[in-house]
Amino acid sequence: MNKMVAVILSGCGNRDGGEIHESVTTLLAIKKAGYDYQCFAPDIMQHRVVNHLTGETVSEKRSVIVEAARIARGKIKPLSDFQEKDFAALFIPGGQGAALNLSTFGVDGPNCTVNTDVTRAVTVMHKAGKPIGALCIAPVILGRILQGVCVTIGNDVNVNAKLHQMGAKTKDAACDAFVADENNKVVTGPCYMYDASILDVANCAERVVQKTLEMIKS
Repeated sequence: MNKMVAVILSGCGNRDGGEIHESVTTLLAIKKAGYDYQCFAPDIMQHRVVNHLTGETVSEKRSVIVEAARIARGKIKPLSDFQEKDFAALFIPGGQGAALNLSTFGVDGPNCTVNTDVTRAVTVMHKAGKPIGALCIAPVILGRILQGVCVTIGNDVNVNAKLHQMGAKTKDAACDAFVADENNKVVTGPCYMYDASILDVANCAERVVQKTLEMIKS
């Protein structure tokens, strides 16, 4: 059985890229489950760069894949290189990068578009019947691509309403819980959509990973 999964990162830092805790705990959970991973990121510039100490947007430019390489310890590939045949599952951790770099949801809401390489990766995995897990705000990407998919982003009424406008279904879930759409083989968890602790986030990531990997055999 293929024991390799793919992880799409969106930068490094929750305010303008990939959420570091969610990303790292996802990678850890994958390894604990006996699988290995390959990290990917789009080879594009970030939508914005934020000083994480002050919360202010700054004028500098940063690359999504270069920043994501910090989390992947340099072992990362351009998402354009992704091949469905090489992987048994796909994971997308959260962070504002999912809503700003991987998609335009953070700007355009229900009228958002998704990066073409992200769209291709999600679409080919879904068509192949391979499971997909997503955390925090990243499920909005699946809501845009997979018509009628059921996801959770916690209990945020505003985001739920935007997902419904895109044709997605939603279920509320606690910060360390998950929602599984068995028909679409999609598993999602809220993590830092709440004011959560790192323990809550780790528990959520592990549960999403475990459930997603279980779907490989189904």
